[in-house]
Amino acid sequence: MDQVRAQFVVLDERFAGAGGDQWMRRLFTGCRWTEGPVYFPAGRYLLFSDIPNDRMLRWDETTGEVGVFRQPSRYANGHTRDRAGRLISCEHGHRRVTRTEHDGSLTVVADRFQGRRLNSPNDVVERSDGSIWFTDPSYGIDSDYEGYRADSEIGACHVYRVGVDGDVRIAADDFERPNGLAFSVDERKLYIADTRQNPSHIRVFDVADDGTLAGGDVFGTCDSGAFDGVRVDAAGRVWAAAHDGLHCFAPDGTLIGKLLLPEICSNLAFGGARLNELFITASSSVYTLRVNFSGAR
Repeated sequence: MDQVRAQFVVLDERFAGAGGDQWMRRLFTGCRWTEGPVYFPAGRYLLFSDIPNDRMLRWDETTGEVGVFRQPSRYANGHTRDRAGRLISCEHGHRRVTRTEHDGSLTVVADRFQGRRLNSPNDVVERSDGSIWFTDPSYGIDSDYEGYRADSEIGACHVYRVGVDGDVRIAADDFERPNGLAFSVDERKLYIADTRQNPSHIRVFDVADDGTLAGGDVFGTCDSGAFDGVRVDAAGRVWAAAHDGLHCFAPDGTLIGKLLLPEICSNLAFGGARLNELFITASSSVYTLRVNFSGAR
């Protein structure tokens, strides 16, 4: 396990004091493209995807060992943990969202909209009402690198909401390549990254009690490559993966700081007993850093 110096860049006084350990640990390397970190506190382990290699890997916090969790993984990308402690996964290969039950069996959460196959679900979150929200760009069907080349049956890239009754609805239909998404601490706002826009940006929507979205103004733009995964911390700050590291935005949309990394970042997750372990997937590697702030619960 090697280490990389943690470089926090303060761009606004509201980011002053944000920090953590002096060194980031690289937990694993040698992948083709890492994605979808999700931490399971009950087992003290982290799962993450190595999409082009069609596998999911598992890092054991108690031993430091990394092993294969699932292969083939159906080119799994983003993941989340639901409130019952089950794994929710986006699968490029089978163009669906699945739930791994406690006995290891798989349940399909969504694979079609109005009878047409989804493109390639990318990232996913759960709201406290039990609804599942996911983005559906076409990266998994654009080539055979992260899935299987195919034509889109839907003809566009949308954001979807799956109700507790299993009903699949379009939540937002005006994205080019929707990607990472995250709810605000109070779940009254939803942040969604659009990777393909020029410049790549994050939009913010107001969320009604019934799940209807309104608004959609640009919240923040990317000054290094494109945004990918998005997470929110307990202070309501929005963290987004970009080409030079993680970008941190205040709730008003001001870019207030960055955490620089030596590889292109794809996603992040908060874990550990106090949600102050920051896990970052970046190009071929996975990094972790103990920080002095926590992720939103």
